[in-house]
Amino acid sequence: MTLRPRRNLVLWSHTASSPGRYPAAPVTRGRRVRRWIRRGALLVLIGLMALGRGVWARWRLVAAGVALTVFGGILHGGPGSIFLLPGLMLLFSAPLVPGRSRARAELERELAAYSTPADRRDFEATLDQYPDDMTRELREILAKQAMAAHRGRIPAFGRR
Repeated sequence: MTLRPRRNLVLWSHTASSPGRYPAAPVTRGRRVRRWIRRGALLVLIGLMALGRGVWARWRLVAAGVALTVFGGILHGGPGSIFLLPGLMLLFSAPLVPGRSRARAELERELAAYSTPADRRDFEATLDQYPDDMTRELREILAKQAMAAHRGRIPAFGRR
């Protein structure tokens, strides 16, 4: 006669409620799916916030890319599908375009104070005392502001 090991039998029942005060709701597939959707939405939101900080300087490219891609996707297979590829190209090229930093934007605002031609000549005379590689960015900003100031003028009417 041999001794048999004793086994504890446990019965699992999905219909039985927890022995506590409040019944435990069973974990269903729908609950798991909703949980994963919420987690995924949270991760997408965090990613979009990080992307938004980086894309803010390039928002025109991204907006044009989104518009063309959506338009091409809606009219997929029709004549509007030719907009899909340029839209995707704009979306994928936007991170490659250098953006403006806050320091450069602040520098542009400060240099906008030199608005009269006399102020600009004085400032450029000061810049001439330094090497070009040190003052290149300042000269670029001044040239861009001068071009923007002359952009709205009509040459036939002379100076304002």
